[in-house]
Amino acid sequence: MTARRFWPIFALTAVLMSACQPGAEDADEAADEDDAPAIPVETATPTRGDIVAVYSGTAPIEAFADATVIAKVSGEVREILVEEGDDVATGDVLARLDGDRLRLEAEQAEANLRKLQRDYQRNVDLNERGLISIGDFEKIQYEMEALKATFDLAKLELGYTEIRAPIDGVISERFIKIGNTIDVNAPTFQVTSLEPLVSYLHVPEREYRRIGQGQSATIHIDALAGSRFDAVVSRISPVVDPAAGTFKITIEVSDPSRRLKPGMFGRISIVYDRHVDAMQIPRSAIVEKAGESAVYVVEDDVVEQRIIRTGYAEGGQIEVLEGLADAEEFVVVGQSNLKNGSKVSIINAVDAGETSVSNDTSSR
Repeated sequence: MTARRFWPIFALTAVLMSACQPGAEDADEAADEDDAPAIPVETATPTRGDIVAVYSGTAPIEAFADATVIAKVSGEVREILVEEGDDVATGDVLARLDGDRLRLEAEQAEANLRKLQRDYQRNVDLNERGLISIGDFEKIQYEMEALKATFDLAKLELGYTEIRAPIDGVISERFIKIGNTIDVNAPTFQVTSLEPLVSYLHVPEREYRRIGQGQSATIHIDALAGSRFDAVVSRISPVVDPAAGTFKITIEVSDPSRRLKPGMFGRISIVYDRHVDAMQIPRSAIVEKAGESAVYVVEDDVVEQRIIRTGYAEGGQIEVLEGLADAEEFVVVGQSNLKNGSKVSIINAVDAGETSVSNDTSSR
């Protein structure tokens, strides 16, 4: 057989052996990637600034002091001096009841007391001269003291015809009308203190070591278009509820504008730690890979998938502890279509701080 007859067989074998060599398929894929168009992305560089760790919860706003004013004597309502919404101070007269009967009783007790006081003074002179027995003298003395107590009680009850505010606050409700005849212990007014207002937050016991008295907090009120109010952790219960696994903390908030009202629902954030000058990137730039956080770093229009370690998160930003340098450029928009080594076309480089779109605070 001549060499010419074997040439087609040698050529076919060479082609097959070349196709079966390791790396041939990878080379083809690399060639395809080289030919693939660049993926448009937006990029940014990390920013630096303070970032805080917060515990978030929800609770209604309540009045720190709230008193139901009751009638201490019965009688007819003759005069009402305040209305709902009026500010009052401790001791202010809110309403008056008729006190005719009690006034007469007080006058009668006073007259009896004065008569007995004159008799007592005469007996003092007789006792000094030894003209009256010690027993008779002590008896009139005891009678005078009892009558004085009766007079004091009559005056006290007469004073109760003026219904007074027990605390500083605002009249939140009026229960009586002029002409009403009310009994003892009947409710007359509700006085609510608006300074300060409080919220009681029940926090899981695992957070006990993080929450401390005096820590700053903020309260967002949805009913007031998300208005924010500065607050503080004023008290922490020293016990944990074993049934619920929570402990109670008291948040105090001051609002001189009085936009906050008891009963409003608040979203509370308590700052329990702060990192100063922390590196931050938008949370939206992070992709999750096998349970790890990663970003795509751009260099020479090619991306590298970089595993990073994150810290606190606040709003739309998250702290980067490891894996990224300050000057490195990373993808913030378009990363869902990328893989390691993808070619990109940067269409709009933006600052990382501009990509934060969320104002909700949370903790990691």
